[in-house]
Amino acid sequence: MGIKNSRLEALKMIISSMEMGSQEEVLRALEREGFKLTQATLSRDLKQLKVAKAASMNGKYVYVLPNETMYKRVSTPRSAMEMLQVSGFLSINFSGNMGVIKTRPGYASSIAYNIDNSDNPYILGTIAGDDTIFIVIKQGVREEDVIDALRNAIPNIA
Repeated sequence: MGIKNSRLEALKMIISSMEMGSQEEVLRALEREGFKLTQATLSRDLKQLKVAKAASMNGKYVYVLPNETMYKRVSTPRSAMEMLQVSGFLSINFSGNMGVIKTRPGYASSIAYNIDNSDNPYILGTIAGDDTIFIVIKQGVREEDVIDALRNAIPNIA
């Protein structure tokens, strides 16, 4: 994973797990994770991720990721690097040419993105929610072949 991609993943984890109201707060959090960048670079990253500000439960305006204005924040967040070390994958089940992947909350879209960009010859596409991914599999493909092919996108798949 390149430096920019690592930084963007760390930024997503930070915004998802902590209430940050200013770019200065976000810059300090990224610095604690080992990323030293300018306010201008942060601003471009926030724009690329389509980060917005929304009112939190206490009325304070904080950064949120798209479609996550009601994201469940944890009371004692781990560092972004710790979160990046842990895969969000929980399980996969099949029915015909469909599959459902269960993930930890907040992980489905990034795992689905990895699946969609892995050039998997057996999967036609994905739809991701917060903790669930729906996959459509080509007709006649064995479940074992799908799981083997998913290992590139989901390293700890069974």
